Amino acid sequence: MRLIPVILCGGAGSRLWPVSREMHPKPFMRLADGQSLLQKAFLRGTALPGVEEVLTITNRDLFFKMADEFRETGVSGVTTSFILEPFGRNTAAAVAAAGVQVANTHGEDACLLVLAADHLVSDQAAFQTAVAQAQDLAKSGSLVTFGIKPDVPETGYGYIEADGNKVLRFVEKPTAEKAREYIDSGRFFWNSGMFCFTVSGLLAQMRQHSPDILATTQACLEQSRVAEGQGFTQIELDADSFKLVPENSIDYALMEKSTKVSVVPCDIGWSDIGSWGAVSNLVPPDGNGNRVQGEAIIQDATNCYIQSDSRVVGAVGVDNLLVIDTPDALLVANKDACQDVKQVYAQLKAKGHEAYKLHRTVHRPWGTYTVLEDGSDFKIKRIEVKPGGQLSLQMHHHRSEHWIVVSGMAKVVNGEREMFVNTNESTYIPAGHKHRLENPGILNLVMIEVQSGAYLGEDDIVRFDDIYGRA
Repeated sequence: MRLIPVILCGGAGSRLWPVSREMHPKPFMRLADGQSLLQKAFLRGTALPGVEEVLTITNRDLFFKMADEFRETGVSGVTTSFILEPFGRNTAAAVAAAGVQVANTHGEDACLLVLAADHLVSDQAAFQTAVAQAQDLAKSGSLVTFGIKPDVPETGYGYIEADGNKVLRFVEKPTAEKAREYIDSGRFFWNSGMFCFTVSGLLAQMRQHSPDILATTQACLEQSRVAEGQGFTQIELDADSFKLVPENSIDYALMEKSTKVSVVPCDIGWSDIGSWGAVSNLVPPDGNGNRVQGEAIIQDATNCYIQSDSRVVGAVGVDNLLVIDTPDALLVANKDACQDVKQVYAQLKAKGHEAYKLHRTVHRPWGTYTVLEDGSDFKIKRIEVKPGGQLSLQMHHHRSEHWIVVSGMAKVVNGEREMFVNTNESTYIPAGHKHRLENPGILNLVMIEVQSGAYLGEDDIVRFDDIYGRA
């Protein structure tokens, strides 16, 4: 039976602001070992026996960033396929799209292993054993979920009540008293949000319980654009037809309705890393219970978690604090209120503040840019372009730009001229001039861009041509 891991990469991860943001969500967070949660999910799937393809479902704006993450793992010989959503419609639509696509490419006998992009699993051997058990159950037509053996009365997770492998019911996040009762009974497991089923089993149950979601998703796929190449497939869902897909979770749309649901109880070192409290537990404490990732000077402080990418943090005479420092935003919170960080994210979004959406360093298909300084009539950026990367042919109405090459060589279109700009050289682009930047070399191109003008917003851009399909 062909096994295809399906990675779901959606959601804002708002409880992990300011590191997690709309255009840099939780799966892209790097842990202390340098790997992101997304990379760990990808490696977890590709390490399973016989896996030749991984299918990822995500927002289309994250595609190039995600492809870079997968490439960085060094995994070869595995096809990376993508279904790109124009906007989120929750997990039922995503799983249905995976089922229809795999049915079209590999047939309904294939088995899907649905994984979240933002979970941790520390015991790969136990995970592999659990997946093998799930495949055996899926062969009989069961929809299989993975139940995590609970060790504390956690109130932040949903629970599964089971008799052996048979699911009796799903339970919403309980009170602390109920959670204690569940653990004491020995019949309850945390709902991990991971699933395994054959394509035929999934589609049959969706036709019975959520036919509207399946039919509209199938119609959307038929109208969507497909690009294929060596070792990859990319499907960009048609936005107009995707709007017609009802929005629902796979739990509500299918798992809680079906009578053919089984569970594999497992102890795989699982965590959903849903808050800064969970992240802090990944870092060993010092003698005073403080956990530090980065550089910090601590005096008479206890039970604090401090994370800083670049600056030194001083903590004096404080207890039970979260301090998360990024180049453009700082979070200070009581650890007991870590679930409420999402309220800060929500307020920033309501105000239209860019800090909910973007970091100071922004990823683009061609590389990255970092805002170094931003004034009323000027902005300074550090731009890094990957080998072969190429910005769109574009024009700005309200700003001029001065480009200075710091390292590498740039191929530049400036108005009617095409030129090469070497290290320590520069070029000036007046407002209204068509221009393009390209890296023709084999090393990263690094340059400083100085913008000046009455309006410096990112929306002052007219694209005439773009190799990434954004024109």
